[in-house]
Amino acid sequence: MRSDRLLSALLLLQAHGRLTGRELAERLEVSARTVHRDMEALSASGVPVLALRGAQGGWQLDENWRTQVPGLKESELRALLMAQPRSIGDTRLAAAAERALEKLMAALPTSLRHQAASIRQRLYVDPVGWRGPAADLAALPIVQDALSLDRKLTFLYRQFGREPIERTVDPLGLIAKGNTWYLFADTPRGHRTYSVSRIEQPRLLDQPSHRPANFDLAAAWKTSTDRYQAERPLYYATFSIEPRTAEWMVIWRTTTAIDHEHHPNWRTLRIEFEHESEAAFVALGLGINAHVIEPVSLRNRVKADLEALIERESKL
Repeated sequence: MRSDRLLSALLLLQAHGRLTGRELAERLEVSARTVHRDMEALSASGVPVLALRGAQGGWQLDENWRTQVPGLKESELRALLMAQPRSIGDTRLAAAAERALEKLMAALPTSLRHQAASIRQRLYVDPVGWRGPAADLAALPIVQDALSLDRKLTFLYRQFGREPIERTVDPLGLIAKGNTWYLFADTPRGHRTYSVSRIEQPRLLDQPSHRPANFDLAAAWKTSTDRYQAERPLYYATFSIEPRTAEWMVIWRTTTAIDHEHHPNWRTLRIEFEHESEAAFVALGLGINAHVIEPVSLRNRVKADLEALIERESKL
């Protein structure tokens, strides 16, 4: 829309002081002729836009004219700039966040604008983890639309090892936990949580969504996560682990140190798993750097798996 483009042009000039017609055209993704018409429209509306002639010419705002962001304190600015990378993860969201920050920067007083630029130069967020690519957030913009427009949302939900299942929900909120985004929604079976990265083919319906009166997203999320933590099955196993491997294990898993002299200089840890199969998988992966102390059933399973592996490899 032209009004959005005019505001963007205004804030670009405010942020950069002076820009050539070509620079404005590239940033606004329009022709040089359109830029000229936009500058005339700003001038006609009372914005003091100055046309500068010559090789160093271009467009510039009167130095004494500025839009304002009232009441923004330095501490609030720092908090906003440090928090903004939460939107990173999808290229469209990152681009939109960048445009919004440019507009904010342009409207700040000079002292705060310099401080904000300094903060941004000292902060970088890499959305890609060490263990794989960033989550697929292609569905996130449509999920956001459903929330902002209070519309029902239908989509295919992909779960590990299963065919995608169609779901129709009343969106209630978005939660960013670590680098993962979740849709919190109401369904015929009650409140449910969906990982946005597993949502496929999202589509807004014409039906309005139902939102309970006085709904508190933070409180509902806490109730949901507390229930999940209380109900999810846990499996505990005690390992004796080589010291350097133990350091890595403490970071990777929930562990409790145990005073146990099973192996000289090794650490004894009680480790939390989802189930026995996961514990066996980890034990086999650790190889000679760890030994299962208990339960005995896990130790026997690891031994049987090793014997089966050796037998299979010997036949190849």
